[in-house]
Formats: sequence, C-alpha cells, structure tokens
Amino acid sequence: MNPWLYGVALVIAGVLAVLLVVDLVRDRAAQDSHFVGLAVLEVVMLVQLVGGVIALTRTERDLEGAVFVSYLVTNLLVPVVAAFFALAERSRVGTTILLLGVATVAGLEVRLWDVWGGRGA
Repeated sequence: MNPWLYGVALVIAGVLAVLLVVDLVRDRAAQDSHFVGLAVLEVVMLVQLVGGVIALTRTERDLEGAVFVSYLVTNLLVPVVAAFFALAERSRVGTTILLLGVATVAGLEVRLWDVWGGRGA
C-alpha cells in the first residue's frame, strides 16, 4: 500500500473535518464546498482501492486479503453514503453527518494501515 496515498487521505480528511467543525459551530448547513472536498476524498479512496488491490496481488506479506479489501471498499462507500444522507438532511444535522463520515474514513485509514502492516486482522 502506498504511504503517500495514506498520508494524502488523512490530510484531506483532517482538513475537511476542521472545516466541518467550524461550520458546525457556526450552525451552518452543509455547503457545496464540503461536497467538493468529499468528492476529492472519494477520488483518493478510489485510487487507493485500485492501488491497494494491485499491491495485495504483488505482496508476499502475511495478511488477510478479504479483510484488507473489505476495508478498502468500505472506505470507498462511506463518503458516498455520508453525502447522500447529508443531501437528504439540509440542516446542521447534514454537516454532522458529513463530519461523522470523514471521521469514519480517517479511522478506517488507520485500521487499513494496521492491517497492511500485519498488526492485526
């Protein structure tokens, strides 16, 4: 797995989380800029999914392939589901849903890195 993609994903998720917390404190609904940031995160997750599957086929590491791929797929789906629910609820709750989605992606990224490193399955 590419450490650069891992870092980029965590940075994007962190920046998005800060923006979402600021708008949550300001009592603002989800903005278009949030969805643009979420789309960028989704593209990174797609690239990571493809790169992760390729890395899995080429590695000699002792890791659970099904668990690794399931984390990759879940990471790809979480921003889409969060955006769907945030669009359905165009209020402060929608911003909270996006924040939870971004936090979930960051948490799954950390877990994905642990699985890739062989520290648990």
